[in-house]
Amino acid sequence: MRQFTTGDLNKQVGDVTDVASREPVILTKHRKPRFVLMSYEHYERMRIGGDPRRAHHVSEMPEEHRELFAAEIDRLARGEGYDDER
Repeated sequence: MRQFTTGDLNKQVGDVTDVASREPVILTKHRKPRFVLMSYEHYERMRIGGDPRRAHHVSEMPEEHRELFAAEIDRLARGEGYDDER
């Protein structure tokens, strides 16, 4: 999590809120964490607990996910896909 001071927030509100739109931001005052600034969507996911993402150990992964995971690992091992996300 990125950190900004409350003074940074006053001087660079656009930069701070831009980061907060992507991830929660810690706002410090007198070098101590005082506030967390985050997007409304992130707040709602936390409040409701409806974040659908899950982590699995490969041995416990559902079969359909295991097959997709193995195919992607093979694709990356062949050197494909690294530049696809740009």
